[in-house]
Amino acid sequence: MNRLKDLIQDDPVHQRKIEIQTYPVKEDQIIVEGLLKDTQMVRGYRWDGQPQPPGTIHHMCVRLLEGDWPLTILDAEAEMTSVPHDLCPTTLDAVSRIIGLRIVSGYSEKIHDLIGGARSCAHLVHLITVMGPAALHGYWTHLSRKPRPVPTSLEEVSNLDAIINTCRLWKEDGPFVQNIKETLQKKTGKTA
Repeated sequence: MNRLKDLIQDDPVHQRKIEIQTYPVKEDQIIVEGLLKDTQMVRGYRWDGQPQPPGTIHHMCVRLLEGDWPLTILDAEAEMTSVPHDLCPTTLDAVSRIIGLRIVSGYSEKIHDLIGGARSCAHLVHLITVMGPAALHGYWTHLSRKPRPVPTSLEEVSNLDAIINTCRLWKEDGPFVQNIKETLQKKTGKTA
């Protein structure tokens, strides 16, 4: 039953698209590029009564150079190609405050501590926040392009510490970790 889906009877009035791509730089470094685009799909009116035609409201990009382990933001830059106010780009310098931040448990809260609220731009904060988990996936994909030795113990499972307790299925006693333990036990004959 899709009770909320069934309530949708009209075309959307607003759309936000976020794209995140990862590019290899060195063996242990990547650039993660995030794009955020807000589009007003219908004519509206601004707070001052002036008409607001349909079109792009926000279009911005953040690029993060990341490497090391735990995965760390080594450099950062941002640009705004379309914004609703001329002063919006004055917030771009805030991204330099996240350089050195590690992508570990608590990453989202740390982003908000460093550049959230009046310290920057809500849209940049949102984009950088969602880029964290995507960066991990991009980094793991980059590393997985070369074969590595098959682990013989839970401690040898590469980057497992970064994913444990990130969701219900990846709880330390959850089904995915249990599956890894069972696979290792079959392989080695030892309890993981």
